Parts: sequence; structure tokens; C-alpha cells
Amino acid sequence: MKFPEKFTENAIRTFTDKAFDLKIMDPESICIEDIAHGLANTPRWAGQLNGFLSVAQHACLVASEVDAEFKLAALLHDASEAYLGDMPTPFKKLMPDFAAHENRLMKIIAEKYGFEFPLAKEIKQADYKLLKVEWYECVVKNNTAFYWTPKHAEMWFLKRFYEFVDAIKKTA
Repeated sequence: MKFPEKFTENAIRTFTDKAFDLKIMDPESICIEDIAHGLANTPRWAGQLNGFLSVAQHACLVASEVDAEFKLAALLHDASEAYLGDMPTPFKKLMPDFAAHENRLMKIIAEKYGFEFPLAKEIKQADYKLLKVEWYECVVKNNTAFYWTPKHAEMWFLKRFYEFVDAIKKTA
């Protein structure tokens, strides 16, 4: 089977049938529906849990921990993973080229959606706090009620995104 021309060897096909070229990283090929869907189907912890914890669920939880001015950035703090996957931090440290591509994509996403990158320390602190919460709930307690389904995570991610964007418009 041959892909249509827009799908180059450097492109991935997205949920909304866009071609996201990993070398070009065109902002026009990035959309929130693809980000929500991709993150909702991407596992945290390299999938090494007793249940499925998605990056989208994690993002929603991080956004719930920060002040209003940081909520959109917190929700989108891992948005690049919708296109690149969620690589565990120990592996990222061994692959500086991957980190450079991830940072480049995050800058593009931040420009497109109007938040600052690099991320504010408040977001990094909330992200680290949730790392501990997720470990406790999913591993220590084995709390199966903690997990959202991918569909639920995608729905909440999009709901929060539009709430945060509307709130920004009202204050602008």
C-alpha cells in the first residue's frame, strides 16, 4: 500500500488525517484534536503499570494543580508526545538529539497556542508532584479507580483546553 504524496518518509498520519512531518514540524499540521487523541492513547511510565494511565490524564491533573495563568501551558506541557511518543526520562537523557527535537516541537506548539516555553517553574513543580501522586496511586496503592479510559481522558483534555482558551480570551 502506498501512502498519498503528502505522507513523506518523515511524516506520521494523525487522527484527523493530517501528515505531520517530523523534520518540517509545520504548525499548520498540528491540531488540538490530534494532540488530545494522541496523548489519550499514550501511556505514562512506558506502560509499566497495572492499568492504563495516559499522558492526557496526567496533563489534566497537572493543569488542576496550577494557577489560572499557567493552566493552558500545564495542560499542553507534554503536547509534543502526541507526535513523538512518551519516552521515559532516563532514555531521553541518553538521547540529546531526541530532546532537541522535542524542545523544537514544544516551542512550535507553545507559539501556536500562546503559552511560554520553556515552561514556568510552577508547571515543572506540579508535574513533579503528579509524578509522585501517580506512583503512589498506581503502584503503591494499586488504585484501579485512579485510571481513566482513553476516551474519558481525551474528552476531559479537550474540555479543559476549550475552557482555558475561553478564559484567556475573556481576560484579554
